[in-house]
Amino acid sequence: MDHPSPSPAGSPPRVPSRRGFLGMFGSLGTLGAIGATTFVPEGRPLAQTLAAKGSRIDFHHHFFSPAWVRLVERQHLQQPVLGFDQFKTWTVEKDLEAMDRGGVEKAFLSVTQPGVWFGNVAETRAAARELNEFAARMKADHPGRYGHFAVLPLPDVEGSLREIAHAFDVLKADGVGLLSSYDDKWLGDPSFAPVWAELNRRKAVVYVHATAPNCCAWNFQPGILPTFVELGSDLARAMVSLIHGGTAKATPDVHYIWSHGGGSIWAQRFLVGETAESLARVAPPDSRLHHLRRFYYDTAAAADAVHMGILKMIVPTSQIVFGSDFPWVEPARIVEGLEKSGLSASELQAIYRDNAKAVLR
Repeated sequence: MDHPSPSPAGSPPRVPSRRGFLGMFGSLGTLGAIGATTFVPEGRPLAQTLAAKGSRIDFHHHFFSPAWVRLVERQHLQQPVLGFDQFKTWTVEKDLEAMDRGGVEKAFLSVTQPGVWFGNVAETRAAARELNEFAARMKADHPGRYGHFAVLPLPDVEGSLREIAHAFDVLKADGVGLLSSYDDKWLGDPSFAPVWAELNRRKAVVYVHATAPNCCAWNFQPGILPTFVELGSDLARAMVSLIHGGTAKATPDVHYIWSHGGGSIWAQRFLVGETAESLARVAPPDSRLHHLRRFYYDTAAAADAVHMGILKMIVPTSQIVFGSDFPWVEPARIVEGLEKSGLSASELQAIYRDNAKAVLR
């Protein structure tokens, strides 16, 4: 098939011809055309080769302290919380076993929705601190296996500034993990400006996980889970708020990682007017496309030919990093999907490990 070639970091992706773009997807009725496995020269699937080395870096990997589970359980008794059964059954032992099955050398821990904000400032600060110290203990107990994206007690700005200092200076966190919105405030909300200024000063890695806003968290569309539409849409809202409101411009030293391949941002009207020719050029400084190309995107819920094809049309392969969404999805399943997505061996190696070096520099 005619695939777009990988591009150097910071340069635009090489946009395929119309024939090449359609070729990436093959016949819609022929799953085999979409799912051809990439092999290394000796004939072993690349997943097996890399898994043997334990070489993958997982940027989308969740953890749950017992205290946090109890906090969420109190909310769950009042209103259903998405994924609650997984919170209760997760253990560090199961986590490490899944990492080993998927050839994951190191996983960066982050909290998932519903996060720690339930309307009480003191409770939120205590929950964020407890989770961060729990993750720090996991790192200490299993050297080299875990990194940590610290939880912040947003929308509490003062508490978040204190937690940033504690997380980085005392616990030696590797970055922060945020949700796409907090109490109907998206990440570019002006009230969050002091937090972003401090994160930019520290040249922080900021991992953003999707959530659902208050309007649409549960049963907004009867019978359809928020994961299908609402979480991806909220990621798009968060991106638009950061770029449109000027936060992205004001934080050039922040390394943003977006979960789920960027969610539905590519289906929005944010890039209306782009052409094959404009996508092939370097984006003008501070344009929407410039910021979208400086962001990183993980592969959770995006490890297939459709999502990878769309991402590669717009951003360089250097901006895609491995993410699993464990415990909901095994790292090995993401590997299997990526190998059937049409990526080359060198692109897979970059996504599995090499691109992590730029994120963490």
